[in-house]
Amino acid sequence: MKSSTIQQNPTSDLTSFKNLLSSSGKIENPLSSTFWNMVRKEISDHVRSWRFIILLIIISLTCLGSLYVSLSGFAEVVKKSASNDEFFFLKLFTQSDGTLPSFFVFVSFLGPLLGISIGFDAINSEQNRGTLSRILAQPVPRDYVLNSKFIAGTIVVAIMFFSLSFLVIGTGLLALGIPPTPEEFLRIMVYTLISVIYVSFWLNLSILFSVRFKQAATSALSGIAVWLFFTVFYPLLMNLVLKGIQPSRYALPRTIFRYETLKYGLTQIMPNELFSEITSTLLVPSVRSLGPLTQGQIQGAIPGPLPLGQSLMVVWPQLTGLIALTLICFLISYYMFMRREIRSR
Repeated sequence: MKSSTIQQNPTSDLTSFKNLLSSSGKIENPLSSTFWNMVRKEISDHVRSWRFIILLIIISLTCLGSLYVSLSGFAEVVKKSASNDEFFFLKLFTQSDGTLPSFFVFVSFLGPLLGISIGFDAINSEQNRGTLSRILAQPVPRDYVLNSKFIAGTIVVAIMFFSLSFLVIGTGLLALGIPPTPEEFLRIMVYTLISVIYVSFWLNLSILFSVRFKQAATSALSGIAVWLFFTVFYPLLMNLVLKGIQPSRYALPRTIFRYETLKYGLTQIMPNELFSEITSTLLVPSVRSLGPLTQGQIQGAIPGPLPLGQSLMVVWPQLTGLIALTLICFLISYYMFMRREIRSR
């Protein structure tokens, strides 16, 4: 009798034990609790920091200024667009009278500064304060630290950019009294998503420098130096090189085409140029090609706006390159952080 009483089904006992612990709150999914708690903590730190508030005010004011400039001379644009059935609502993001740049130009210029400011002290500041070793002393996987900082920064950037895009759409709707078409709305949403990817590249680059360098000032200056190099110095160097090999106007068409192909290929190295080409194609549907074309390729082409799918096909190489650069920066920072020795101070 005793042996029959003691023998029980071990599977049912294990299941009942797990149910008892999960009902008492002792078993929890670490991905849904610990990781997202770290993400929420990073988001709250970003939102409450003065540097993010200052950058948010600067970007919002500049975008509102560009929106005011685009709306000031919009009456003639609406008449021409309504008569020609153009995508005139997209001109809120691209139109400028020369006093201030357009909306997407401001985003391409100030977006890298936002990404660099969010991630330049993501890791080294934690290690200098001694909080990184305390976090890793807990039963928390090491990659949670880096992943939570990247996810939190991307979420903050996405909320900010989508809010600005909806602000432009709402202001244009109130000022014009005409809602955007579904095609225009989808183009604006895709443009905003690509803007988030573009800023995420600079966020990953700044996190990479934060992992590599111990001082936050060094990582910040490194990120700004890379941004200035691709924005100012690389175009100057490229123009000097191209000026030395520029063919004469009496050269063969094949030579001129090769020169233009080389010039176009050198510009594809710059992340800001990739973003500019993507956004100009999405926000200006009449753009049908980006690279140099031969006379045979131009012959027979019918001018007109492209649908959204065709516009994405035009910029697919640029979009793939921008995503690849973002992933490469993240993978390098991930590899360096996982192999890094962290000691308590």
